[in-house]
Amino acid sequence: MLKHLQLKNFKAWSDTGDVALKPVTMLLGTNSSGKSTLIQSLLLLKQTVQSPDRTIQLNLGGDELNDFFNFGEFENVLKQGASPRHFEIQFSYERPGKEERINSGQFRAVYGQAGSGAVAIQSMQLTTSVKDQDFSYRAERRDKGAYSLFVNQESQSRGAKRDFAPERSIALSAHAIQTLGTDGALMEDLSLAVRRELEGLIYLGPLRRKPERDYVWNKSKPGEIGIDGHKAIDVLLASALLRSDERNLTLDSVSGWLKKMKVADKLEVRQIGRSSRYEVVVHKDGVVANLRDVGIGVSQVLPVLTVAFFAPEGSTVLLEEPEIHLHPLAQSMLAELFVDVSKKRKVQFIVETHSEHLFRRLQTLVAKETTTTEKCAMYFVEKGRQGAKLRELILDSYGRLTNWPDNFFGDTLGETREQAKLMFERKKRETK
Repeated sequence: MLKHLQLKNFKAWSDTGDVALKPVTMLLGTNSSGKSTLIQSLLLLKQTVQSPDRTIQLNLGGDELNDFFNFGEFENVLKQGASPRHFEIQFSYERPGKEERINSGQFRAVYGQAGSGAVAIQSMQLTTSVKDQDFSYRAERRDKGAYSLFVNQESQSRGAKRDFAPERSIALSAHAIQTLGTDGALMEDLSLAVRRELEGLIYLGPLRRKPERDYVWNKSKPGEIGIDGHKAIDVLLASALLRSDERNLTLDSVSGWLKKMKVADKLEVRQIGRSSRYEVVVHKDGVVANLRDVGIGVSQVLPVLTVAFFAPEGSTVLLEEPEIHLHPLAQSMLAELFVDVSKKRKVQFIVETHSEHLFRRLQTLVAKETTTTEKCAMYFVEKGRQGAKLRELILDSYGRLTNWPDNFFGDTLGETREQAKLMFERKKRETK
């Protein structure tokens, strides 16, 4: 689970400050304020560690099939007017209960531009703690592309060579590892742990693909759900048709939440004749219809529900606008889904949303003591003269907000007062 995130001179952000990430973290704010950038920074690192080119230091994208975003060039990522011309990404993570040598760590990298125009790491540091002893490894860029290696608080480097250049942002070359000697093995384990944490991020974007009328099942479980959720149906088919101890577990869980949201009574997978094709049908108020023929809200929320039970325990799910095309009750139930799944499956949710109903229900869950302010966090992002600004929204133990930005969700009480005022004025005129 991710614990902290900080960006400096990254797109709209001069400095986010240290952003604490909880099991359920909600990002709210105005349009084009910088909310999505917080999520994109993590996906930038994910697509870098998954790059087939191990020598790349930061993969800004361009491969439509394999990359999450195309960030363009260095200038498109660097905040305008930044001095020095460097941007920084830093995060920490923790995997409690995992039987691994390294179950927590911190990553920090500062990026600049090489003479060729490519992105080049200026400084990369990985930190961890093993048996209450801290370890730190750092690579610093020198002249002509050489990198110096430092271990812990050593002031003297272990050498400076071009062959020591970091790979995929989070690793050192085999030559650098060998040069570190006995410290190299721990450094290698640490970079592998950071890589696993980034590879384990699951992202579902705001635009989900419309369903097909029927599907061919390839008799396997997909490895991913896709950024547009197009593999969600394959996950449900595998849940219904694969013979295992967990058969129907995901399908039944999704059906249960659809019922709680009052958008469907049940979801069912049906074989079409004796063919290898299957359809997903929705039961609602005694009517059975193909998924393609029901309201778009069902098909749009289906990947959101599916990813909650598809994500491996302990992973982090990044969601943008999960509430799209849902009615108010269904939107509010998403808050209950995130809190419930984060508790039972240890899945972390980082959610970018515009939904007042989702936000208000999370307040209620705090008031009901279903969750606590230690388990959820809410941030408001707004655009200022100097760039994006982040405000942590403070809830008390009764779910009351102490520092809500004016009129973000509109002035509900003000609208009610205005309506009452106009009603009385109109009735007064009508009685004359």
